Amino acid sequence: MAKPAARGLFFEANATIADMKKIIQTPSLRPNRAHQLRPELADKIASLIGNEENRITEIPGLSLHRRTAPTPPCRTTYHPGIIVVAQGSKQVNLGKSSFIYDEAHYLLTIVDLPIVSWVAEATQKVPCLVLSLKLDMSMVRELLSREEIHIADAPSDSPAMSIGETTPEFLSACCRLLDLLSSPQDIPFLHGLIQREIIYRVLQGQVGARLRAIATLGDQSHRTAKAIAWIAANYTKPLRVEELAQLASMGVSTLHHHFRMLTAMSPLQYQKQIRLQTARNLMLNNGLD
Repeated sequence: MAKPAARGLFFEANATIADMKKIIQTPSLRPNRAHQLRPELADKIASLIGNEENRITEIPGLSLHRRTAPTPPCRTTYHPGIIVVAQGSKQVNLGKSSFIYDEAHYLLTIVDLPIVSWVAEATQKVPCLVLSLKLDMSMVRELLSREEIHIADAPSDSPAMSIGETTPEFLSACCRLLDLLSSPQDIPFLHGLIQREIIYRVLQGQVGARLRAIATLGDQSHRTAKAIAWIAANYTKPLRVEELAQLASMGVSTLHHHFRMLTAMSPLQYQKQIRLQTARNLMLNNGLD
């Protein structure tokens, strides 16, 4: 049975929203600056997205999302990225584990993961407002190459999805990234700098260790991530676990262990989920569902 993560935002999948809320609403000593920046970020997203549900912005990898009511659970694949809920809350189930993220917590996904996701809290008056930023692993490796950066080791059983705290420094960088949309001429020169800052804040936080492990060449998590990426890109092909283990330069049993640790499923189960979700998306896009 998985152990709850820090701040109680990593749950067994059968935990109720009420159980989660009791933990989330526990008083904390977060700086006042964070309480000021969270509504500021929500206001910026609301202004930029208007009445739309989704907006792909001019900043590479950045999209905004808005929902005015809770949504039913939806099977989809989360790609490597950082999802920041500026208002409302969302929930994700990965295998038997559940993650809930809100104004005080962002979601980090480091490899492609088939999950079940839904908007947990949203109303017409207080919509769920979300910023989604694709994770650029080349930026991660660039930062990790600097000797000055210090990151704690990752727990040996931590998955490739985790919850981090939206600190004042993290929120400030998110706000400044959105501000670039009001000055399009600045985007080519400044968006990369601010994205590096956001990644730096993630690396310095509680979730940084797993990100470092997957980004580090030769690390077992990095080699397992190569196997995950191969299945995601070749899900229609027959899967031979022995060949997959060879690709990852690992033994079959070692690959199985690390694969399940990162994705909460075996390689064959992962391939099946990717196939099912791709087929469902095709049916929805063709109006056949």
